[in-house]
Amino acid sequence: MSTTQSTVETTVAEPLSAAEVQRLRLDFPILGEQVNGHPLAYLDSGATSQKPLQVLDAEREFYLHENSAVHRGAHTLAALATESFENARATVARFIGADDDEVVYTSNATEGINLVAYAMSNASAGRGGAAAERFRLGPGDEIVVTEMEHHANLLPWQELAARTGATLRYIPIDEYGALRLDEAAGIIGERTRVVAFTHVSNVLGCINPVEHLVALARAVGALVLLDACQSAPHLGLDVRALDVDFAVFSGHKMLGPTGVGVLYGRRELLNALPPFLTGGSMIVSVSMEHTEYLPAPQRFEAGTQRVSQAIALGAAIDYLSAVGLDRISAHEHALGQRLVEGLSGIDGVRVLGPQSGQPRVGLASFDVAGIHSHDVGQFLDDRGIAVRVGHHCAQPLHRRLGVVSSTRASTYLYTTDDEVHRFLAGVADAVTFFGAHA
Repeated sequence: MSTTQSTVETTVAEPLSAAEVQRLRLDFPILGEQVNGHPLAYLDSGATSQKPLQVLDAEREFYLHENSAVHRGAHTLAALATESFENARATVARFIGADDDEVVYTSNATEGINLVAYAMSNASAGRGGAAAERFRLGPGDEIVVTEMEHHANLLPWQELAARTGATLRYIPIDEYGALRLDEAAGIIGERTRVVAFTHVSNVLGCINPVEHLVALARAVGALVLLDACQSAPHLGLDVRALDVDFAVFSGHKMLGPTGVGVLYGRRELLNALPPFLTGGSMIVSVSMEHTEYLPAPQRFEAGTQRVSQAIALGAAIDYLSAVGLDRISAHEHALGQRLVEGLSGIDGVRVLGPQSGQPRVGLASFDVAGIHSHDVGQFLDDRGIAVRVGHHCAQPLHRRLGVVSSTRASTYLYTTDDEVHRFLAGVADAVTFFGAHA
């Protein structure tokens, strides 16, 4: 089919064994909780993951022994805090195949995308001088996204287009949720300045063909921003191999704390972008008339930083690396296939996105004919099963697929086969229950 999403091959790594998963679960005390009298089955990791003791301990240890402002003081605690903060940055950089000065700490991925979009807006207003001219947008220029984007990778570009007079265009999806790659080449053209798209859809679970889309952007000299929120925690991320200009992801989806995210940018691009937020700790010199800014990453890290969260994110990455992203991916791939196969066998259930046997990460969104997703979610919650319901911050995607909302189950390295079985049984019972009460 011409709209096929990806040529990604099924992973060949050895999945985590049931015994290994049970051992890992001991690091996550919350997974032992009871909800409504049932053992918690947490199938909402796509929204936010649970945190292992090693991550919680890393943040607590910082506050117990090193708490101080970074890049400010000359005393011992300040030096220790700065060293831990920057060591965590180095850990993040290694994890994604970047250099340390190409990693900018943000509050989350949403802030990272807004940072790039607003910095380009500043460049379009004349800020940043000659070096920033490459980011200037105006009438006649185009920004390209896709119809499956999370609102975080849509709204900032809508706003940038509105401020600069540029045009926002999008690559459509077909009835299965796959990108219309046959149309992409006609949409990404000589007027395209930015191409921004998700690596993995937070609704569909599909893995988008990064190489194909990057090649189209490179052919016309456009910049590429990759939303890696649903790929960095599950597939791993090599920004050099993917050849993207910018990438963003959030710590809380990959065992880390809330309040910290990452923006990757090519060094030469970050150093040419005018800053987004301005204030202390990101300057070389300030007079009453003029300011000179530091190079990246500090030029984008104004004010007091999220120090403990960054250190905890480094601990989360160490944890994932020790387990092995390839094995985590294999484990989730198997769970994702079980989700799709099981849901597809329930009358009245429509699975959104790739069907059984096609590449996907370990999540599945679905619609049940005649039953609102909130009712499905509440029925499952009564059995201790936590899932996501709603439009998942992707209203255009749902509208294109003809549904108002959906129910989403998402897995991670700590998810068990039994939890997937309980979930599928719960969905089947929900269909029976609401059907009998229709």
